[in-house]
Amino acid sequence: MIKAYEVLTEMDIQIKRAYESADPADGCRVLVDRLWPRGRTKEQVACDLWLKEIAPTADLRKWFNHDHAKWAEFEQCYRDELSANPGVKTLLDKAAEGKLTLLYGAHDTECNQAVVLRDYLLAQH
Repeated sequence: MIKAYEVLTEMDIQIKRAYESADPADGCRVLVDRLWPRGRTKEQVACDLWLKEIAPTADLRKWFNHDHAKWAEFEQCYRDELSANPGVKTLLDKAAEGKLTLLYGAHDTECNQAVVLRDYLLAQH
């Protein structure tokens, strides 16, 4: 059986900080951090799903520590983790249903796990 995400020409996946306001245009909002965003309530984050198991392992997250010098190695290590993570299928299924917004808490908008995860998901179809 062919899944919907296998026949889509382009999945609509965006990333957004969990500290930004929710917007109806976000579609399905999934928090992809292992830890809940500091100082934010469930209502403020307004996520449809908290998929903490899709986040990098605690060891990888602590090793990276948002050090730009480690970014390329972090990307590769996290992709390796994602290749064996069943949460990827969950996100691909959500993306097949419509727009998907991956929420993250990091201050760095360019070097964080949501960037790697979005690119990984987009490369899967």
